[in-house]
Amino acid sequence: MKITPVPSFVNFPETEEAILKFWKENDCFQKSLDKNKDKKPFVFYDGPPFATGLPHYGHILTSYIKDTVPRYFTMQGFFVDRRWGWDCHGLPVEFEAEKNLNISGKKEIEKIGLATFNGACHDLVLKYAKDWIQIIDRIGRWVDFDRQYKTMDADYMESVLWVFSQLHERGWIYESQKVLPYCIRCQTSLSNFETGLDDSYREKQDRAITVKFEDLDEPGTNFLAWTTTPWTLPSNVALGVHPDIEYSKVEIDSGEKVWMASNRLEAYKKELPEARVVEKKLGKDLVGRVYKPLFNYFAGENRFRIIAGDFISDDNGTGFVHLAPRFGEDDQVVCSREGIEGVDPLTSEGKFQLPVADFEGMEIFESNKSIIRFLKNDAKLFSTEDIKHNYPHCWRCDQPLIYRGINSWFVKVTAIKSEMVAANQKIRWVPNHIKDGRFGQWLEGAKDWAISRNRFWGSPIPVWRCGICKNIFVPSSLDSLSKEVGQTVTDLHRPGCDELTWKCKSDGCSGDYKRVPEVLDCWFESGAMPIGQTHYPFENKEWFEENFPADFIVEYVSQTRGWFYTLLVLSTALFNKPPFKNSICHGVIQAKDGRKMSKRLKNYPDPVEILSAHGSDALRISLLSSSVVKGQDIRFSENSVREATRRYLIPLWNSLHFFTSYA
Repeated sequence: MKITPVPSFVNFPETEEAILKFWKENDCFQKSLDKNKDKKPFVFYDGPPFATGLPHYGHILTSYIKDTVPRYFTMQGFFVDRRWGWDCHGLPVEFEAEKNLNISGKKEIEKIGLATFNGACHDLVLKYAKDWIQIIDRIGRWVDFDRQYKTMDADYMESVLWVFSQLHERGWIYESQKVLPYCIRCQTSLSNFETGLDDSYREKQDRAITVKFEDLDEPGTNFLAWTTTPWTLPSNVALGVHPDIEYSKVEIDSGEKVWMASNRLEAYKKELPEARVVEKKLGKDLVGRVYKPLFNYFAGENRFRIIAGDFISDDNGTGFVHLAPRFGEDDQVVCSREGIEGVDPLTSEGKFQLPVADFEGMEIFESNKSIIRFLKNDAKLFSTEDIKHNYPHCWRCDQPLIYRGINSWFVKVTAIKSEMVAANQKIRWVPNHIKDGRFGQWLEGAKDWAISRNRFWGSPIPVWRCGICKNIFVPSSLDSLSKEVGQTVTDLHRPGCDELTWKCKSDGCSGDYKRVPEVLDCWFESGAMPIGQTHYPFENKEWFEENFPADFIVEYVSQTRGWFYTLLVLSTALFNKPPFKNSICHGVIQAKDGRKMSKRLKNYPDPVEILSAHGSDALRISLLSSSVVKGQDIRFSENSVREATRRYLIPLWNSLHFFTSYA
């Protein structure tokens, strides 16, 4: 056999382009599938990305792993199907649609009409799909784009509807008002795990204040409470103390007296330089005392008194906690126990409304200065300080979140928590410490999952309720919904699904069934991906049940709070099984300066330029040989790509050149 010598010099990017062309012309990917189509399946789940932005190095790293592992098992004789999918619903898409339409907020969305807005969302869902496909092809990843699934497809949404109905049948869906993370920009609640995604918690500077609450039984004596959220003070209804903490009453030179935790006196030495302690009591002995409210907005019996709370400490603040139960989870628990009802004077946009007349129309974060000035003028401000603290931000619009009592639909995760913990023990994690560490500890503290969003573009909460007798109907399929409404239903998106109504058939009831207004959290759809992509149980039922759970999955570490978690919740709830057997949980690729990669800061090289300059193989070797695959964060450097070329690709090419020259 004649061997043609290869040149001593090579341009790796050009060589890769020639190989890609050869693969495409000869349909090599499909041939690799056909070769093993009758062999044992190795099931791989590909997490669907949003196509509202371009892929970055994190996506590319994940794609390299998603290519390498399936290729290996294909060579081992398994049939490894690799089907691409797209995330299509939720705030990421809505946020982009608002920018494209030059509008902002729910009021403006409702003004232009829901049909127009959701139409815009539909049209931009795959805005960058071609760019994604080009980059994924260019890096040499084999994946089937021809059979791609989309979470907005009717088949996928029907499977999601079925999942919801199954959870409802088992008693694991309920509606309740709870304090949840809330975004005043997006005007919707979020799940508790969404505040743990990426760098949602980041440093924020706030003005912390210590406020005087006057003891009505002893004029001239005040209880001191410290807060970093002055905007919640108009909603104060009680003060909290720990029953077993010691509190001291301190007299100031002016004759005024103040109460605070004894252990906090030193922290207030500057404000109390010549003070003397005149009385000490345990918190439980202060319980029941009443105080004068800071504002006169919310008069009512049973409010404005001291109650006990075991969550209170004297590690910071004053040992007294101002309680606004509509804006704090612990506040809500202790106030509910005492029969104290909370108040919420905010609009959905986070602006004060009546009866908070002094700050009406002010956005809460902007109102802080005005509230502090008001308290100072009323002689109720004891001290102020500027603090920097980690504060949760919306993972999509980047605005600071608040905690707010919101009516929401929940999955009762606490009912299956022990089963989820057991299912996790059957998963092989890489790195191994994720199992009992980051993920296992998260499962131990799992809370019920808020799955409804007060938004527009998404799978609907599939609950229809009679307006009079309040009975509800939860369809398990498009067919069951069509029979109930008396017409064929093919699309579940709003506003069409909101227009599906029918007369109540209960004896003596003349009400109409109408759908509840919320849509599902897009993470619910992601968690239903194994079912949705196969249209289970309406199609592929036998195949799915024989090949579930998946053999392999890979994403970056924050998905322990996202996709990995929601997959496990729904898999355990439906099948009492883990959703996958093996998981690689890789770290985060940061910019060279150690900061998050940012297009605005331009602190990282364009991936397309790196591929053009060095080729995909060098980038693949650089990333897959780094510690990021083992769960550690790394800083991206173009030098590491050059080094991969020098250490691996050039020696390999030199060997090929030598062989073809002398064989």
